[in-house]
Amino acid sequence: MSLTSSSPATVAAYQSDLVSFVEWAERGGLVGPEEVSRQTLRRYIAFLSTRGLARRSIARKAAALRRYFRWLHRVGTVSVDPSVGLSTPKGESRVPRVLSHSDLDQLLDPDRQAGGAGGPRRVADTAVARAVALRDVAVMEVLYGSGLRVAELCGLSAADMDLARRVVTVWGKGSKQRRVPMGEPSVDAVRGWLEEGRPLLVREGTPADAAFLGVRGGRLQTREVRRILDAHSASPVHPHALRHTFATHLLDGGADLRVVQELLGHSSLDTTQVYTHVSKERLLQAYERSHPRA
Repeated sequence: MSLTSSSPATVAAYQSDLVSFVEWAERGGLVGPEEVSRQTLRRYIAFLSTRGLARRSIARKAAALRRYFRWLHRVGTVSVDPSVGLSTPKGESRVPRVLSHSDLDQLLDPDRQAGGAGGPRRVADTAVARAVALRDVAVMEVLYGSGLRVAELCGLSAADMDLARRVVTVWGKGSKQRRVPMGEPSVDAVRGWLEEGRPLLVREGTPADAAFLGVRGGRLQTREVRRILDAHSASPVHPHALRHTFATHLLDGGADLRVVQELLGHSSLDTTQVYTHVSKERLLQAYERSHPRA
């Protein structure tokens, strides 16, 4: 199965889904993909439903099967693609979490010295602690200020961020490139990190092009970003919440949905539509709080 344009997390999830299907099919006496029919796949989808899996999970597993059998048919392993026309339950539309202004103020306060894994209090050396503090603020400013996915941020090179023009070049899903504006706070935070903080974390073997580094000098990893947010927040915050907040605040401010789609790097406008629901909910809440006849 060709997944060269997919993220490592997507590849791992699809591989796990296919292994589960193969194990189920072998228990049913099937010995190869050529013996799988559309009816077989429908029975498997029904089996997943009886296991209490969420519709969203079942939909993803079905997508993995469709991609797998489409590839098998393309390379000639099977003469007929049994996944064509396979219907599955649609995944639930999950309303993304949007951070409040007080939550954002707490996260983006450059003077806040939070604890937690990877946070400044866990670093004994004061110079390194300062570098980590500068990095943390820059990471959070870019996640919120430009709406990047966490994997996109971790993959950035210093050259990708044009601080003079306030633009960051991002390689998104499917190896698609896009250019996203950077706000002034993001530019200031990144400049402080690159000029003052990053040199203090460079070690032997540090990737020369990596924009953001971990304490040991390697490229910053996605799990470390989650720890950064948790260290600077009173309650757990997923990195994607900053991306949700970025999109919702743009729509609240009157941005066109197509513009938000481009900034987020969504291939389909349908994916961006969920933020219109969030924005409308926020407007209704504001109306109910403030209008005398609400």
